[in-house]
Amino acid sequence: MADQRRGARSTERRRRGPEPICEQVDSGTATLRPDRDRPRAWTLLVDDTPQSHVDLDDPGYLEFEYVRRLGHVVDHLAPRGRPLQALHLGGGGMTLPRYIAATRPRSSQQVIEIDGRLIELVRRELPLDRTWRLKVRQGDARALLAKAPEAAFDLVVGDVFAGSRTPAHLTSVEFVTAVARVLGPDGVYAANVADGAPLAFARAQVATVSAVFPQVCLIADAPVLRGRRFGNLVLLGSRRELPIPELTRLAASDPFPGRVEHGRSLRDFTGGAGVVTDAGAVASPAPPAGVLGL
Repeated sequence: MADQRRGARSTERRRRGPEPICEQVDSGTATLRPDRDRPRAWTLLVDDTPQSHVDLDDPGYLEFEYVRRLGHVVDHLAPRGRPLQALHLGGGGMTLPRYIAATRPRSSQQVIEIDGRLIELVRRELPLDRTWRLKVRQGDARALLAKAPEAAFDLVVGDVFAGSRTPAHLTSVEFVTAVARVLGPDGVYAANVADGAPLAFARAQVATVSAVFPQVCLIADAPVLRGRRFGNLVLLGSRRELPIPELTRLAASDPFPGRVEHGRSLRDFTGGAGVVTDAGAVASPAPPAGVLGL
């Protein structure tokens, strides 16, 4: 009878699929929640805030809308199959590094993640392909950025969150200048900005990136741009002309259609916001209670 009960429990577990995995990490409680629609996919949450979605069977699959927009940037920065040199400030589940490694073999990438215990959890439960040229370093994003070689990267991605907020020292013009130093002449800086009405933080970030890069655009869905809901905006800066028509077409065709603001419409959005300096920098705003879609 005992063996039959154990067999029944085992069958039920298989029917339900894998169970969530919870562990204490340096920044709080990390949870890996299985995706019931994709057999080997997981959502990483830290203190109940979604950080990453990873499909181990299909690293080319991008679930979160802002990550899909970062994928659009990658796709127009280099054709599929052409290697990239990428630096990721903030790791989480390393969704975008996986995407680049899978779609652009031989890409050389570095990921900087401050939470060492989170790195260990991700390596163990969401293992990286050993053939990928992907180096993960533990430490503060700005401190390690300062040690990176000049003009070494095609892409720098800023996606650092302490809980649900971007730390203040990663929002200033001094920080963006440090990013520009490590980008090649055709490189692109892509930042994940989380904000809601009245969008003061996002407006200031546009002004700050515009003070360093001559080409800037902002990608988000219309309700976020209008301050109707808290959400993610992808802010791009580059010395080269950005592929605005292509990004506009791709953003409009996403499951949650987005808009691309640039030129005059972006200046109107910024509304005279001032450039953020180290002396006056503040962390990004916390999302309203019950908002978990970061």
